[in-house]
Amino acid sequence: MDSLITFAIAATITLFFVVNYLRNLKKREARAREAAKKGELFSDGPKGQHPHIDTNNCIGCGTCTLVCPEGDVLAMIAGKAVIVNGHKCIGHGLCAEACPVGAITMVMASPSMGANMPYLTAEYETTVPGLFIIGELGGLALIKNAVNQGRDCIDTVKLRLAHAPAVHTTENVYDVLIIGAGPAGISASLRAIEHKLSYITLERDEVGGTVAKYPRQKLVMTSPVEFPMYGKFKKLQLSKEHLLAFWDMILNRADFNVSTGEKVEDIKKGDDQIFTVLTANNSYQTRHVVLALGRAGEPRKLGAKGEELPKVMYRLIEADHYINKKILIVGGGDSAVEAAMGLAHQAGNQVTLCYRGERFSRIKERNVKRIEDSIRTGKVEVLFETNPLEFKADSVTLDVKGVRRELPNDFVWIFAGGTPPNDFLKKIGVGFGSRDVTLEASKEAKDAEASRKHLAQVATAQ
Repeated sequence: MDSLITFAIAATITLFFVVNYLRNLKKREARAREAAKKGELFSDGPKGQHPHIDTNNCIGCGTCTLVCPEGDVLAMIAGKAVIVNGHKCIGHGLCAEACPVGAITMVMASPSMGANMPYLTAEYETTVPGLFIIGELGGLALIKNAVNQGRDCIDTVKLRLAHAPAVHTTENVYDVLIIGAGPAGISASLRAIEHKLSYITLERDEVGGTVAKYPRQKLVMTSPVEFPMYGKFKKLQLSKEHLLAFWDMILNRADFNVSTGEKVEDIKKGDDQIFTVLTANNSYQTRHVVLALGRAGEPRKLGAKGEELPKVMYRLIEADHYINKKILIVGGGDSAVEAAMGLAHQAGNQVTLCYRGERFSRIKERNVKRIEDSIRTGKVEVLFETNPLEFKADSVTLDVKGVRRELPNDFVWIFAGGTPPNDFLKKIGVGFGSRDVTLEASKEAKDAEASRKHLAQVATAQ
């Protein structure tokens, strides 16, 4: 009798935990399905590098869903990992590293997505021999990727120079000219110094590129990376200020050959295979060119009346310089949300964020929670389905769901993205289209077919 009672108690406890586990599993899957529907509604798929999941090998451990810094890119549905918000993926690759059975590999976007990207070989070379593209302009986000590409690209240049026929050297012709002094350009420059190549780096603004324009204390790195002339940089989290100080230390030690305030206007390749790079004031000759321009290009304008006023800006760097102001933020991405929250925490500011969409659909999970807190506490007013009509000296006029509304205003920040330098690339002869089109199309087709089969099986089972 005692044994039966003991068994019954043990069975009851076990059943309690099993039922609770299954109930939580069902809730997680329901959230995943909701995220998948949202992803289909607001996303036209991954824009760059993203995970390819082999559902035949996936064992359903869920590890990949836990390591992604961007939130609900991946989720578990019917015991398999699936991509539910591909547009949020920026290519960390931690899911592939964490998968215990190797069921995840990182691939580039499908050919249809890549049609608006410059064609690159595996060595980052464009359709113009000797002209390379690295960093975000080539389709990969993340500073880690930019640093790796800058380093590897110069290794390729060094190898080609070593195997090239002997040519008459002249100090007027560089081995390589690097355009852009952001993460990719700095990495390439340091590698060129390591290899003792003759080089020069041109930057139209300031050293640091887009990173230098980020808001104060913005987290810019989340994984270790190998920096040329330094070695393994092991910090897992790094702010903008610390990264810029780190670069400054290395560059000063390395005698960095950079010319700032130089906007490249044209690149021409002669019959002698020497490139001529033209800026507004100078002309340079080089055997290889590395473009590390970034993809943002010029800020995209709204075309609203009064947008040319000095109070209308497109980048926020020092949020604490603005206090006791009435501020409008335009946009629905991470930059807009982070700027709104940063300004809302300064003394006396009244911050309104307007977005043309019905809801935020493309922001990081951590920003979703933070902006919800800011809305709940009244720090930020958010107006969805809203478009600016006119900016005036002391006010702004908005179209809020078809109704005109005028708000007192001191400053406006517009975060509508940037215009990629595609026209410039086409001008200098760079072709467009996915890299390794056949291979990537094959992977995408297999990925889509596996997903269809998996979802069909789930539907049948239900």
